[in-house]
Amino acid sequence: MKRLLPNTIFARLFALIVLAIIVSHVMTFILVVNFYGRDFPPPPQFKSHVDSRSVEFSENRRPPPMLQIAGYSLPPLPPGLWIGLLMQLLTLTATAWFGARFLARPMQQIAHASTQLANNLYSVPMTVQGPDEARQTASVFNDMQHKVRGQIEERERFLAAVSHDLRTPLTRMKLRIENLAENYAKQKLRDDISEMAVMLDATLEYLRGRVSNEALQLLDVQALIDVIVEDARANGDSVHMLGAAEPLFTKPIALRRCLMNLVENALRYGGDAVVSLIDTRTTLVIEVRDHGPGIPPEKMEAVFEPFVRLDASRNKALGGVGLGLSIAREAAIQCDGQLTLRNAPDGGLIASIAIKR
Repeated sequence: MKRLLPNTIFARLFALIVLAIIVSHVMTFILVVNFYGRDFPPPPQFKSHVDSRSVEFSENRRPPPMLQIAGYSLPPLPPGLWIGLLMQLLTLTATAWFGARFLARPMQQIAHASTQLANNLYSVPMTVQGPDEARQTASVFNDMQHKVRGQIEERERFLAAVSHDLRTPLTRMKLRIENLAENYAKQKLRDDISEMAVMLDATLEYLRGRVSNEALQLLDVQALIDVIVEDARANGDSVHMLGAAEPLFTKPIALRRCLMNLVENALRYGGDAVVSLIDTRTTLVIEVRDHGPGIPPEKMEAVFEPFVRLDASRNKALGGVGLGLSIAREAAIQCDGQLTLRNAPDGGLIASIAIKR
């Protein structure tokens, strides 16, 4: 059953205050009824000092109609009482709405800042404002963001140093292998060293992409895809582009990294790639399709995990270390987009990036 009100702090506070207002008005009405009493006694009769005409007039005058409520006989309540109760209800309800919104706003700001932090460690810190509790929460959140950013940057520096240290022995191993006699083991050693270098480069690219602090820029996406298509064709690959798109604000390096990985995956596992642009007023959708074996539906999410390869369609012999889709998804998130996969009805895989304008 669908809720009448959303399950938020604002909705709960507003509903609680409105309920309190309604209960208070009902209690007020009950007190008013009890104050008037149950059956009102007849008005007193003054028989002295009254002439015959006034007595005749009082006898012929009809009493006002009585209001029957839950067994009580009441005279009509004055209109001012009803208007006053209605004005109080409207005023207090409006005050409850603004008050609940004011109290729930810090929580909404924290939720928004948390979402931004999850997508980008270099997002703008929260503004320290509002009551003491909200200011304290914002300060703690900003301090946490600063510490997490420092830890990630320290890890990045450590990995860069390890990368440099690992490349040196790999280079020495290559030189020493060349001095060996040509045999089966020599070629296997060359392959192992090349694979280690590819894994090292892919891992560093993946980690660098997660901590990117690239700024938003107005980008001609259609021109960017034209360049990617032309570069692929220059290498003899079958890549085509369909559709058109207007420029949008995004992160050019991250979007290029995402598209390059998707096109490389399509070429590696499908033999060709078709890049389609579907542009609307609110969203730009970029689809990269191949004509390969596709992915089993139960493994659509698993392929986004680092170092995950499928035995049947994506194996070690085809190259790659299982980071292409992981890098593409991280880059799409940085562009405020979402990367999804689905199998085409007539065969092949379609990678779709939906970027908000």
